[in-house]
Amino acid sequence: MTKIGKFFVKIFSFLTISVFLLSSCASKKEVVYFQNTGSFETLVDKNSFTPKFKVDDLISIHVSTLNSEASAPFNLFRGASEGGIRPEQVDYLIDKEGEIDFPVIGKIKISGLSSEEVRALLRDKLSEYLKEPIINIRLKNFTVTILGEVNRPGTYPVNGERITILEALGLASDLTVKGIRENVMVIRDFDGTKVYTRIDLTKKEAMSSPVYYLTQNDVVYVEPNQSAITASSLDNRATIAVSIASILITSTVLLITRN
Repeated sequence: MTKIGKFFVKIFSFLTISVFLLSSCASKKEVVYFQNTGSFETLVDKNSFTPKFKVDDLISIHVSTLNSEASAPFNLFRGASEGGIRPEQVDYLIDKEGEIDFPVIGKIKISGLSSEEVRALLRDKLSEYLKEPIINIRLKNFTVTILGEVNRPGTYPVNGERITILEALGLASDLTVKGIRENVMVIRDFDGTKVYTRIDLTKKEAMSSPVYYLTQNDVVYVEPNQSAITASSLDNRATIAVSIASILITSTVLLITRN
């Protein structure tokens, strides 16, 4: 290959490397969590978050007493126990009015209440039928959705009654280096009302945020930083430019070698 051909090859390589560098740079300040914490620091959790039930929540409620026959009417099951088949307990869906239809008692409004508050409410209403009932309540459809600049975006089921935003991002294998940690958005729905809240994960004050603890069906969105936006906008242009440069280099080399 002639000197001119080698020159064009160098230009082609330079363009390719430049595009790569422009699309992948990120500073330490952009990717480090809790940057304002000391080397040893104690932070008391003052976040008094208590999960509440919402419309469209699916919950299971099981009532038990020392006398199983007495508590049986307050537990709904489908299927028979014949032939070794264990009956399946029926779950309750909170309707648009925030209510469930409970056996014997009837309609009970539980939207906006915590599981402990629902236990107290049921215990009071069951007091005329049962002595010292034990009430177990569990949310069955607790999921969170993680979108944007994370390694594994998706919707994830949650075991238990609450999860922190850090634990949720851990389910999605953390943010990519192109995710903006200073401005993570949490979209929360409560009975049809959408609330948008932003949280700065580079500061320790994030642990006091009202969205540090997530609720069922929360959506966490991580915005791309400028390098990711630039890379996205350059993708098509870079592909076209590299293709044109490749064609020019190839054509030039062929002409030179023929001459």
